[in-house]
Amino acid sequence: MDMEYVMGLYEGPFNSIKSGRKTVEVRLYDQKRRNLRNGDTVEFTKLPEQNEKVRVEIQALKRYSSFREMYEDIPAEQFDAVGREIEERVETIHKIYSSDLEKKWGTLAIVMRLV
Repeated sequence: MDMEYVMGLYEGPFNSIKSGRKTVEVRLYDQKRRNLRNGDTVEFTKLPEQNEKVRVEIQALKRYSSFREMYEDIPAEQFDAVGREIEERVETIHKIYSSDLEKKWGTLAIVMRLV
């Protein structure tokens, strides 16, 4: 049975998903994310206002040991990050998820489509 999950997203990535430019979301492969399955839906809520939502269906889940490995494997356009160097993207994600958490849990690329 397909499940629905709720996750928060800041305005930039939220708008990228809403417009269809961003087709891969980045998360830690933590306890909450270990339950995700292909076909599940995710309702993203725009932070901090929480006044807008967008729904996606999970198409694929790809696990990586690090964000760098993920960014080297998946084309930048799928993250709506064309023109941004991998190093800059890793530094940015480490402001959200520390490298200690990255080492503990590993990372997850959620490949999705708007529904």
